[in-house]
Amino acid sequence: MGKVTCRNLVFDLGTFEGFNFRSQSAIERVLTAGEVVEWDHDRDGEAEFWPSGENPGVSLVFKGQNAVSGGELLALDRLLEDMGGDSDEHFLQIYFALSHGGVSVERLDAATVQANSPQIFFGFYFSDLRKEAAYELFELYYPEEFQVWEKSHCDGLIFDVDRFLDSPSFSVDEVKLGDRAALLVSPQ
Repeated sequence: MGKVTCRNLVFDLGTFEGFNFRSQSAIERVLTAGEVVEWDHDRDGEAEFWPSGENPGVSLVFKGQNAVSGGELLALDRLLEDMGGDSDEHFLQIYFALSHGGVSVERLDAATVQANSPQIFFGFYFSDLRKEAAYELFELYYPEEFQVWEKSHCDGLIFDVDRFLDSPSFSVDEVKLGDRAALLVSPQ
């Protein structure tokens, strides 16, 4: 992603579309995140903004919201900086914290996000990701049972990936991030 020239933002958080309530019309141009942060609602008119989709991480973090404020963008930028950068993993960790923590991005801090971070699996197909995650988690959380299963020559000893992941033991989110699929798994 990289740096952006706006004096208020460290990272390039993409572009935004908007609606100006003063003129009762869509804002005719796409705005940068910096322009959203610096928007003067008194001078330029009360407005609301939403991600244009250019930055998949930003779109994911604010998924389901009707509008994004400049304060939220500043908070996201600060959070990403505190976490060490604007990587896909960081966007996914923030998304997970927001969707499972019931707080706003403005109330999150890096320590909270990272303390409650899920295991993240990347790929292109959810079916492949679910299989990879299930086997890794089976081995991680149930090493003795995994050894027995792995060494068994019994055809009837089947490991059901979906039943394992969909058990009450795990929280599982399937997320698209641009053209990639991500599986976020956290023990309950």
